[in-house]
Amino acid sequence: MITDTITRNESRQREKKKLITEIAVIVGVVVIFAVLLPLALSAFRLRLLGRFLSLAIVALGIDLIWGYTGLLSLGHGIFFALGGYALAMYLNLQLPPGQMPEFFTLYGVTELPFIWQPFYSLPLTILALIIVPAIVAGLLGYLIFRNRIKGVYFSILTQAALLVFFNFFNGQQKLINGTNGLKTDTQTIFGLLVGSDAVQVGFYLLTIVCLLAIYLLCRWLTTGRFGRLLVAIRDDEVRVRFSGYDPTWFKVLVFAISGAIAGVAGALYTVQTGIITPNSMDVAFSIEMVIWVAVGGRATLVGAVVGTLLVRMAQTFLSEQFPEVWVFFQGALFLIVVTVLPDGILGGIKRLLTHLGFRKTLITYPSIEEDPEVQLEKEELEHK
Repeated sequence: MITDTITRNESRQREKKKLITEIAVIVGVVVIFAVLLPLALSAFRLRLLGRFLSLAIVALGIDLIWGYTGLLSLGHGIFFALGGYALAMYLNLQLPPGQMPEFFTLYGVTELPFIWQPFYSLPLTILALIIVPAIVAGLLGYLIFRNRIKGVYFSILTQAALLVFFNFFNGQQKLINGTNGLKTDTQTIFGLLVGSDAVQVGFYLLTIVCLLAIYLLCRWLTTGRFGRLLVAIRDDEVRVRFSGYDPTWFKVLVFAISGAIAGVAGALYTVQTGIITPNSMDVAFSIEMVIWVAVGGRATLVGAVVGTLLVRMAQTFLSEQFPEVWVFFQGALFLIVVTVLPDGILGGIKRLLTHLGFRKTLITYPSIEEDPEVQLEKEELEHK
């Protein structure tokens, strides 16, 4: 009993120190990104960094379902695009009364489609870019999980759903301008041009706030009982089912949350890119999202952000410096990470710190009787 109390107190102290350190790091990173970088970078570089940060948001959602729950989704471009289209539709409706977006006249549409009507309202738009991707993800997840489909079959079905949505959006010229997509940089918001430097700085700061809020949300979800249950589903779903839990609804819930996170990321990416098209649902783009998480390190959250920023920055630098061969550098980077750092960059750093003695290794024993703490308690009981 005494040993258990001491162990719990030590564990709480470690968690407290870890939390204080994490808060200090977060504050430092926010100061750098929100205060220093806007002063040091040009408008173009700042907008580029804003896009990378918005992509880091969707990477957090993927780490939530893949790293912690074991669900490898190859179709997150669906939810990403839904969020982007929702905000783009609102911006395209910021016109004088009686007018419609210009592309409608090109296809002979004389009356605004009913699906566009709610996007006159900004509050409804914000709700839509969160709720619509969540509902679509929840429905898709329920159809898959209720049949106990998992593993590679789940990945294939999400990719098949992605192709269905891509072809559907690609052919909707009269509804959402088809392959041409919806432009946002030439529209206005609150009377200001979306593509102007001042508005883009505002969206950049909003992206930082959303990234921090969603990171804290994922951090909260992955700790405590819910987080342990997600890890249990990942490691041994059969045992979870025999323990009295129904993994289906937990997987549906976490998949819906991940879809909502992707919707927020898609909206922020769209306004900083200037356009949203069905190419956001390209298969390669959704696979690349998974690569960001793998490079940074699964089930770390921070690794998802770090991996996204490193990969996207490397792509930008290499394409600018070596436009003809940059793809080979990118491929080599992925091969090195997979072969040398299978647990990602953060996983490699943790192993190095453990090897150098900065981190304690987890000690396990083949039987409980060999645990030194158990032996100590037995000796104490024998002497009583």
